[in-house]
Amino acid sequence: MAQMKMQRVYSDKVAEPPPGLWSNCKRIGDWFWVSGFIALDKDNNIVGPNDPGAQAHYIFSNIKHYVEAAGGKMSDVVKLNIYLTDMRHRPPVLEARRKFFTGDFPCSTLVGVTSLFDTRALVEIDCSGHIGAGV
Repeated sequence: MAQMKMQRVYSDKVAEPPPGLWSNCKRIGDWFWVSGFIALDKDNNIVGPNDPGAQAHYIFSNIKHYVEAAGGKMSDVVKLNIYLTDMRHRPPVLEARRKFFTGDFPCSTLVGVTSLFDTRALVEIDCSGHIGAGV
């Protein structure tokens, strides 16, 4: 069996991290992984300060850009991990999720944390999936 090569996936719609830190998205064969995103815009400003729903919507938009750049669609997402700095933010975050997923939702984990990479962030989301597996 031929070994599959890991590919870095780029999206011209989302800022890339500086070299040597992390990759936003990787693909091996038909599998993809999207790193945890917070709601930072290209100028390092928080989108939706103090608004977990707006932050989640922005994050899901970025995730969608990467899933599509990898060759997939949102229905190909198999697993989501959502991190919240306050569990009271759950309803608006899940409402934002419903705007990007329909039908059979991905497996999901929701975790409360004390802080994220940027202390202004209220939400972080990462995902993985298999291209062509969705309906």
